[in-house]
Amino acid sequence: MTIRNLEKLFRPASIALIGASETPGTLGSVVTRNVLGAGFEGNIFPVNPKYGMVAGVVAYPDIPSIPAVPDLAVIVTPPETVPKIIGQLGEKGTRAAVVISAGFIEGRSENGRELHQAMLDAAKPYLLRIIGPNCLGVLAPGAFLNASFAHIHALPGRLAFVAQSGAVIASVLDWATHRRIGFSHFVSLGDMADVDFGDMLDYLAGDNRTRAILLYIEAVTHARKFMSAARAAARMKPVIVVKAGRYAEAARAAASHTGALAGSDRVYDAAFRRAGMLRVSDMQALFDAVGTLSVTQSVQGDRLAILTNGGGAGVMATDTLISKKGRLAPLAEGTLARLSEILPPTWSHGNPVDIVGDAAGERYAASLEVLLDDPSTDAVLVINCPTAVASSSEAAQAVIDVYKRKSKHVAKPRNLLTAWIGEGPAAGSRKLFTDNGIPTYETPDDAVRAFMQMVRHRHSQEMLMETPPNVPDEFKPDRQAAKTVIAKALSEGREWLTGPEAEAVLAAYGIPVAGTRTAETPEEAERAAAAMGVPVVLKILSRDIPHKSDAGGVVLDLETPERVREAAAGMAGRIRQAFPDAAVEGFTLHPFIHKPHARELIIGMIEDAQFGPVILFGHGGTAVEVIDDQALALPPLNMHLALEVMSQTRVFRLLQGYRGTPPANLDALALTLVEVSQMVCDLPEISELDINPLLADSDGVIALDARIRVAPAAGDPTDRLAIRPYPKELEETIHLPDGPELMLRPIRPEDEPAFHDLFGQLSMEEIRLRFLHYMKILSHTLAARLTQIDYDRQMALVLTDPPGAGNGRQLYGAVRISADPNNERAEFAILLRGDMAGVGLGPLLMRRIIDYAKRRGIRQLYGDVLGDNRSMLALARAFGFKVRPDPEDQGVMLITLDLPGR
Repeated sequence: MTIRNLEKLFRPASIALIGASETPGTLGSVVTRNVLGAGFEGNIFPVNPKYGMVAGVVAYPDIPSIPAVPDLAVIVTPPETVPKIIGQLGEKGTRAAVVISAGFIEGRSENGRELHQAMLDAAKPYLLRIIGPNCLGVLAPGAFLNASFAHIHALPGRLAFVAQSGAVIASVLDWATHRRIGFSHFVSLGDMADVDFGDMLDYLAGDNRTRAILLYIEAVTHARKFMSAARAAARMKPVIVVKAGRYAEAARAAASHTGALAGSDRVYDAAFRRAGMLRVSDMQALFDAVGTLSVTQSVQGDRLAILTNGGGAGVMATDTLISKKGRLAPLAEGTLARLSEILPPTWSHGNPVDIVGDAAGERYAASLEVLLDDPSTDAVLVINCPTAVASSSEAAQAVIDVYKRKSKHVAKPRNLLTAWIGEGPAAGSRKLFTDNGIPTYETPDDAVRAFMQMVRHRHSQEMLMETPPNVPDEFKPDRQAAKTVIAKALSEGREWLTGPEAEAVLAAYGIPVAGTRTAETPEEAERAAAAMGVPVVLKILSRDIPHKSDAGGVVLDLETPERVREAAAGMAGRIRQAFPDAAVEGFTLHPFIHKPHARELIIGMIEDAQFGPVILFGHGGTAVEVIDDQALALPPLNMHLALEVMSQTRVFRLLQGYRGTPPANLDALALTLVEVSQMVCDLPEISELDINPLLADSDGVIALDARIRVAPAAGDPTDRLAIRPYPKELEETIHLPDGPELMLRPIRPEDEPAFHDLFGQLSMEEIRLRFLHYMKILSHTLAARLTQIDYDRQMALVLTDPPGAGNGRQLYGAVRISADPNNERAEFAILLRGDMAGVGLGPLLMRRIIDYAKRRGIRQLYGDVLGDNRSMLALARAFGFKVRPDPEDQGVMLITLDLPGR
């Protein structure tokens, strides 16, 4: 389930209060007081056999006796009564419940687990949605709903706050109310037996009463649903998250470097970043971010100009900016000249712009006007330190006046932030800024942090819309070869591939490898070295020794076959003594590769308990854990996402070249990440992977060592992934009547340029018929939304040339559906280039998308068609669509097609 019946939770017409009470100090009495005291305008039905009246409202002895069907039930009865109550409510017609009662799975008792499941079993036949159990409740001030035991009512507003913890909900409610911060929704999810973060994100994304979504997350359930919902919501409004447990000390033991490095909090970081959510460190930062994002436009970059009357405050602000990876704006020569004309000779002559302690409002105004014109500045921070010689409130009003005047004449004025330090007059000035919609903060540090949150939010939004470059056509993995290697290992009961086997799997996916040979004895190793050429690297071959270097199982740069034999004999003796129980199969040899400018990197994969496979990239080598320079990403990856995860590491700066060292081939490195990502998507048997070291230089990359752990897998290979990968199984070849072939396949983000070309070949009339209005250009934002889809909720099939056809990546037509979060209804649209009409491609596209919708279990397709689009209406009728006029627009026809259930 997702948003089905959630409207009954947050906008109910009537409420049943099960366990209503007047007994002071009881949970039932607190909830009763809140429900009745919130001003709810619908019917409220208290239920308790002990009372005839509760707080002056008629009470009922049981659920069947309630005279009407309540939309929402609030339950505060002992846990053993809840399953029966849920069943009775469902039978009566209630479709939502808030179970405040505790005593379920949070106690980890067998009885609690049984009650938990019995409650869900009772709700399932009626599609009754449950928030909780073990929660503080829900508040929706706009609907006058307070179904909670919170100590105060929430103020109305346009922020939604969702958390698992009732204590956090109560604390934030208290904090926010005293600061006059209002909410559209305040939701405590508790044990998340049913409604979870994914459901809430889907619901709030479509709620026009909510401007921003704030989350306090302890753990995520149903990772794929969460990621789909988060990615969709983040495209529509700010989603800001605080994740508890950032420094959890307990970490699972792992045999690979990747397992030791990929802590769960880093995985959450990667998930939030991929979804376009903004993560902040604490609740103060959460609300600061909301305040900043709500009153400013998107910042254009990370270059900040600082205007201050106190040099020390400017220095501290600069320190914070640099530590957060922002930049001081490099003021243009013209800007510096204009400032010198209006400021005292003792001004700082640079950024930060220190206009001296006696600066009055006039000096602030003149300086700010110059900085707002500077072409190298993305935002301006104005700081005021209290002095006895100038009025801080006068300076505040001057700043407001200048900014308002400049904003009237500029389409996109520079962002402005302010920090008036102190209390007294400074507090009044901050209120003045707030009243005029200008972000203001108590300290310069807070202001800079808020600016960098804006920068990060912009970056996350750009990530959602970035068009990736094409993966080279020559990347054609040999999946069957890799599967054969893995199947052999599993048939022998092994969980680790040997070095040569791991190398074969990498090679099957196009990853350059050193070329390894095996030898059972020192003498065989000598002969192998003579055959392959020296120098070589010798390694022990044992499934029981995961880290060969630590065990003394690696010797480098052996320059003669004789030295190889001697090293092998010595190595065998050391290993027998140190690891007497280890099974040693022999030795591996590969060429000693000397690359003086290469960097040792690591690429790996580990399977996270919540999010499934996670890709790791970072600084490699034997000191990988000590250096601790890695970044994580969720597969699948494209070239852009691969470059983005690389850029998060410190070693990335070295890879770009320095002091005579040429830059590494970053495209080859990104492609390797894409290849590993594809391997993980294709081969569900891979549960852990290390490529360490992976050498990277200007010539490309080469894997010198790899470890792959495998385990049997069944079912859909993509089920374990948090993001559904490209569905290659939908590709098919289409034979046109006159002979040429086309490929029908799912759309890819890389198709955006071709989609622009397809749009450019449409006539204005064709554009009107397809998009319902005239459009001169297809914006990047719209094109990105059409090509960067969530394959778990949307599908777009495109007609293009088959690989290697030589016509580039042209698109000739497309058909798409976008399902609602419940996967019940899906909007469809179809587009075909004019010169491709008349050969049956329109019906083919329609047939394929209908078949796909049936397989997904979608119950209805619908769409809007202009009344004069006769060809589209005829096609729809031919496939059995019902056609009727839109009652709100007589020029549009509504078409629907009911599909059989699965």
